[in-house]
Amino acid sequence: MEVELLNGKSGKTVAVLKNLTPESTISDVKKFLAVQKKQYYPDRQSYKIDPKSKSLKDDQTLGQLGISNGGKLYFKDLGPQVGWATVFLTEYAGPLVIYLFFYIRPAIIYGDLVDTHRHPVTKIACACWTFHYAKRLFETVFIHRFSHATMPIFNIFKNSVYYWGFAAFVAYFTNHPLYTPPAYGDLQVYGGLAGFLLSELGNFSIHVNLRNLRPPGTKARRIPYPSSNPFTMLFKFVSCPNYTYEAGAWISFSIMTQCLPALLFTAAGFYQMAIWAMGKHRNYKKEFENYPRGRKPIIPFLL
Repeated sequence: MEVELLNGKSGKTVAVLKNLTPESTISDVKKFLAVQKKQYYPDRQSYKIDPKSKSLKDDQTLGQLGISNGGKLYFKDLGPQVGWATVFLTEYAGPLVIYLFFYIRPAIIYGDLVDTHRHPVTKIACACWTFHYAKRLFETVFIHRFSHATMPIFNIFKNSVYYWGFAAFVAYFTNHPLYTPPAYGDLQVYGGLAGFLLSELGNFSIHVNLRNLRPPGTKARRIPYPSSNPFTMLFKFVSCPNYTYEAGAWISFSIMTQCLPALLFTAAGFYQMAIWAMGKHRNYKKEFENYPRGRKPIIPFLL
């Protein structure tokens, strides 16, 4: 059977695929087009039944979609793609290296202002920052299972500007020779440190829980529920507790350092995570009829 592929924007014919069957999947369609037009490798392709509908899943068959001989699919070029793991490793390695550069080589940044004496909170902040991004790199390699293999290559530049820029911004002030210690001394420093470490442990626990929901090599999606780990109890109240813990870690870091750039980084990160959480929350509710109604996207009982 033949299926015509139309450009989702212009409506012009992209290709006509032959030798398909009702059992052929969208994944098969992508492979067939990639043979005809090599620039459109499978990860770069997206298909819809009509231009305004949702993108189709790779495992959906033409028969299930009601497409017969002479049918049409609307094609979208997602642009050049890069692997998710590559994006994450680039995003997270940058802030780690940048912050350590400010800490280890202050003379290059601050010149004659450099003082060999450093307040303990400066050392603690560096250890916390290093731990956070080392954890993220570890999770990218060993914990996360991605539902999509790639993302647009532009994102690697956009996200790197965000992470790398804020790393330099925060590092410049927390490592500055004229840095002023927190007003409430050790109580504020070690209280913030405790909050940071607990939030980091909670974040890691949620990532492990989410990983266990998806068997290796699959794209299965299930409703996340708390496990025996007490840190996962937050799933009873929010859909994305990993973001809740992430925000908690940076709020604690900001309190610990009493650094305005750190607080701005926290605010910007929370804003973006709130948008992601609301989107995931909506998707959960649409996908699962029995999704727990009492959950909020990111902040228990509020948001």
